[in-house]
Amino acid sequence: MPNSARVPRARRSTKRSEAQRSGATHRVRGTRELLGRIRDQNLKSAAVDDLQAAVTNGMTVPDPLLPKSLAREAPMDLYTSGHRRGVAAAPHAAAAEAGRLILAEGGNAIEAMVAMAAVIAAVYPHMNHVGGDGFWLVRERSGKVRAVMAPGRAGANARRELYRDHEAIPARGPLAALTVPGAVSGWALALEAAKAQGGRLPLSTLLEPAIRHARDGYVVTRSQAALTAAKLAELKDVPGFAAAFLADGKAPEAGATLKQPAFAATLDQLAHAGLTDFYRGDVAREIAADLERVGSPVTRADLEKHKAYVAEPLTVAIGTGTLYNAPPPTQGIASLIILGLFDRLGVREAEGFDHVHGLVEATKRAFLLRDRLVTDPDRLPAPPERFLDPAWLDAEVTRIDRRKAAKWPAPYGEGDTVWMGAADHDGNVVSYIQSIYWEFGSAVVLPSTGVLMQNRGASFSLDPKALNALAPGRLPFHTLNPALAVLRDGRVMAYGTMGGDGQPQTQAAVFTRHVHFRQPLAEALDAPRWLLGRTWGSTHTNLRLESRFSAGVVDRLLSAGHDVEILDESYSDTMGHAGAVVLHQNGTLEAGHDPRADGGAAGV
Repeated sequence: MPNSARVPRARRSTKRSEAQRSGATHRVRGTRELLGRIRDQNLKSAAVDDLQAAVTNGMTVPDPLLPKSLAREAPMDLYTSGHRRGVAAAPHAAAAEAGRLILAEGGNAIEAMVAMAAVIAAVYPHMNHVGGDGFWLVRERSGKVRAVMAPGRAGANARRELYRDHEAIPARGPLAALTVPGAVSGWALALEAAKAQGGRLPLSTLLEPAIRHARDGYVVTRSQAALTAAKLAELKDVPGFAAAFLADGKAPEAGATLKQPAFAATLDQLAHAGLTDFYRGDVAREIAADLERVGSPVTRADLEKHKAYVAEPLTVAIGTGTLYNAPPPTQGIASLIILGLFDRLGVREAEGFDHVHGLVEATKRAFLLRDRLVTDPDRLPAPPERFLDPAWLDAEVTRIDRRKAAKWPAPYGEGDTVWMGAADHDGNVVSYIQSIYWEFGSAVVLPSTGVLMQNRGASFSLDPKALNALAPGRLPFHTLNPALAVLRDGRVMAYGTMGGDGQPQTQAAVFTRHVHFRQPLAEALDAPRWLLGRTWGSTHTNLRLESRFSAGVVDRLLSAGHDVEILDESYSDTMGHAGAVVLHQNGTLEAGHDPRADGGAAGV
């Protein structure tokens, strides 16, 4: 064979992670751990033999088979359907269960999401906290879709001169904690919408599950243990981190119990004083004092001025319906462009070369545009809607070669985040994303309040000519983007994922599988995924695939010129933690979440 015709070989990753290998394996592993704990504690139960049989057969284990002291740790279902009152999906079981409880109490989907947002901060702190930002898409029962935007601006003292001794803004420590935490303001604004939709539950009820988890303790997940160990050197000496998230100065083991007592007290104060106390009350005073003490550029005046706001979502029409996403400073436009371009490619079958190659090439086109456009909404170089116009998309799709990979790489974005969804019987559907940017954000934990501060401001550039140049009061670029679709067949689907640059790609994979190619939701979330570009600390900018893709697809991607790397994992955290909730035209509800995460779906 001539050299020019040789098919390159895919690189195979030699780096192993702690990621679970499949949804079934994840559940069996959790059950094995429980069985081991039963034996270690010399617990006597007639159900132990049944539990062993379930482990052997790869089954999930219902609570009745477990001793009551361990039943709460049984894995949650990843998928649920046929519900009439409401559903919730989250990357941690405790958050999904909190949403289910609120729905069972008669709360609506927006109220359920506030409870979930608080719980996920209490039990999944490596991925998010109230020191971060949040973005909502809310589809009301009237059919109106609104974006609730809660990003934090750079502090008044966040000037380039502060970083004169740095080539770039540090990723950890007080100088990385340079933007106002916006998430709680988003909760408050969302609750105003909840009341307009008939919401009636008191804030104390919504925050009670989170207060309990933070006060009484939460079980450290596999991912928190692994990420703490991997990043320990850069985290352990940051103010407040060791006291909050280490065990005797070491990374905690999976299954250990940690508490966040100061955070519990903060939530309790907010439950009684109201969420605005976080910005203009006693909690704000404590936050500002601790920020000043550690040397953050965020001031009390910055907290007082902060407000969430409602915006019109970006939309694009495709053959199957209308897609919605958040406007700048998020990368929501990239997610919409990818699906708008893919719709025009006319791909007929899932999982083959045309499906993967088409989405990867659409991603490249979308990211090139995104990196020239998205910044603080007050500084946009062009209206985002221009690039969602059918004529623009029709012209742009002609730039995609159906057989050959375009050159890459381009700049990238990292991120550790959570996406959660909820829907109710009245037709309210919520897509929500909450983040502190990198794992554990800046790693600064404020001692008086237990607030873990984000490092989103590290995405600013110290180059004054850059699109996202640092300046006091500016909003940073956000990879966060919650997605929602109103489909022609009457369904409403909220979906999303964590994962930085992987967010638009995983959204596209899940959406096209479930909507374009009619895969059941659980299968669409489980199916093998890919990632173009860097994330999670990788130095590679290539196209990484989970190991379950067929050899035929891999060979064709290589032949087309893609720089392919096959990950060792069949289910990798690198590919994000995705989920979705669906409201059907007949009023039934379904929800699913990712086997790569620690959560699931629940309904009433």
